Amino acid sequence: MERIVLHIDMDAFYASVEQLDHPELRGKPVIVGGSSNRGVVSAASYEARKFGVRSAMPIFQAKKRCPQGIFVPVRMHRYKEMSNQVMEILEKYSPIVEQVSIDEAYLDLTGLERLHGSPEQIARRIKEEIRRVTSLSCSVGIAPNKFLAKVASETNKPDGLTIIASRDAATVAHKLPVGKVPGVGKKTVDRLEKLRVLTLGDLFTQRETVLLKTVGKFAYTLLEFARGRDDSSVVPHTDAKSISSEETFEENTNDFEVLKKELLAQAEEVGRRLRRNELKGSTVTLKLRRADFVRITRSISFSEATDSTEAIFEWALTLLEAVDLSEKFRLIGIAVSGFGAGQGRATQLNLFARENGRHHSWRDVEKAMDSITEKFGRQAIKRGSLIEGE
Repeated sequence: MERIVLHIDMDAFYASVEQLDHPELRGKPVIVGGSSNRGVVSAASYEARKFGVRSAMPIFQAKKRCPQGIFVPVRMHRYKEMSNQVMEILEKYSPIVEQVSIDEAYLDLTGLERLHGSPEQIARRIKEEIRRVTSLSCSVGIAPNKFLAKVASETNKPDGLTIIASRDAATVAHKLPVGKVPGVGKKTVDRLEKLRVLTLGDLFTQRETVLLKTVGKFAYTLLEFARGRDDSSVVPHTDAKSISSEETFEENTNDFEVLKKELLAQAEEVGRRLRRNELKGSTVTLKLRRADFVRITRSISFSEATDSTEAIFEWALTLLEAVDLSEKFRLIGIAVSGFGAGQGRATQLNLFARENGRHHSWRDVEKAMDSITEKFGRQAIKRGSLIEGE
């Protein structure tokens, strides 16, 4: 059965909510983030974007570019309220909805044609219902995988609907500028441009060894994208159905060893909480936030649920190795969801072939560590790799 993925992205969400609640702001350059020069732009209306104002831009810079802009404070409680309404609508059309941010989500529509109609019909119904219920617009992309669905949703904003058929996947991917690839940072774009790689198709003009030297293991992800492929699953998970931990760095970093060390610390915290609550999960999600506040999430699902810190860490490390690390990050975290083995659309992977060996042994060690920290505190015992200076 051919896979069908829908990506939905609310248009200028925070700014649109402000214009909805305050009609006098409609048609005007609204900039959400407050007026303090030390702050950053959380969102900008399309009227403000015409002046070059964008998310994560310092407020003082936004004022220079758009002196006539109307600066308003962030009202997160209101945005969450509107987001909840949107997500409730999406869940009517698919049992597999992955919310990746307050204004963005993926839906797996595979096999739902008989129930809801063609993918295009579903998309139009979703757009119509969101507009009717919230008075807001959204842009939708439909494709055979998550990567291309996101590319499609960004093609005709605002209020767009773009479909990339599976037969066109490779052609569309080949022509896509590397700067338009989700998750690719400016430094990676600059490095690839030095090789005269301007589009994903240009990757095939270079030897794999050259690409690995230029962008690291992220090259493998880019090459798959260039073929129009992305095997990552749409993973339904919410905070209420997951256990997560994250840490904001004192200084932004893209040092792989620093990220890896912090990832292990977060895996320990999540694993400990899973075991304490007698839960096991079959999905691991890596969470990153870049220095420019762009959020990146990557998820992987497997057939056998686990509460092992070691297994969680290895899954998360696999995800991290496929991320573009050319830009610095301010936050890293891990979430485990899919409680109960084999739930959802699990992907059979080979890590758990070793579960009865090394990971099983590690789980015994981890339970012993749990007992020690329960009695004497978390500082009583630590992995050597987590000790400062190691």
